[in-house]
Amino acid sequence: MSDAIEPEGLDRAVEPALHRHSDYGAEVLDERHVASDPLVQFDRWFAEADARGVYEPNAMVLATVDADGTPSSRTVLLRGVDDRGFVFYTDRESRKGRALAAHPTATLLFPWYPLHRQVIVTGEVGFVDDEDSDAYWAGRPYGSRISATTSRQSQPIGSRAELEAGFAALAEQYAGVDEVRRPERWGGYRLRPWRVEFWQGRTSRLHDRLVFTRDPGADAAGWRLERLQP
Repeated sequence: MSDAIEPEGLDRAVEPALHRHSDYGAEVLDERHVASDPLVQFDRWFAEADARGVYEPNAMVLATVDADGTPSSRTVLLRGVDDRGFVFYTDRESRKGRALAAHPTATLLFPWYPLHRQVIVTGEVGFVDDEDSDAYWAGRPYGSRISATTSRQSQPIGSRAELEAGFAALAEQYAGVDEVRRPERWGGYRLRPWRVEFWQGRTSRLHDRLVFTRDPGADAAGWRLERLQP
């Protein structure tokens, strides 16, 4: 008879999911068919993810490193992309804001699971102009502007009730007024990529991985393309 003690609270119903194996392979990622510029290729894949019904295709995992070297990650929403890079908005006094102030580099991961695809973007992060932050803020839903003004993101609070009370008090203050001014601590960031990886799941785990690395001397687009082993 075994004396082993089962970990308290472990739900054995999760075991099948932990050991399930899924085989991919319906899609192909070939060097001959990708754009020479990764931002153009990203646009193609992003549009396809949207057209094929991926839930919130602009959801991305943002990974940063704190001042003490501790990594952290969270999901944020992509709100702009062009030849200058990838844009998102947040409270600059939040944990991610403080991390980016200490180490202004980050990685973005777009996990498009239904398509067996992911895109991983790494680069330098800087502020978006105040004018752009103001324009985006003005287009946010009213409740989102109230909550962003109320909440000191990532800071402790005593209870949910305290948070809701602060929201209600500010909503009453702005009752009948649509213009809620953008807090100075809230604004946009732009990640300018120096590395972009496109990952396509394939059968027997022989996945396709194509990586663009910024290299002004590589070609007209300024990127070098290579394939990585899975």
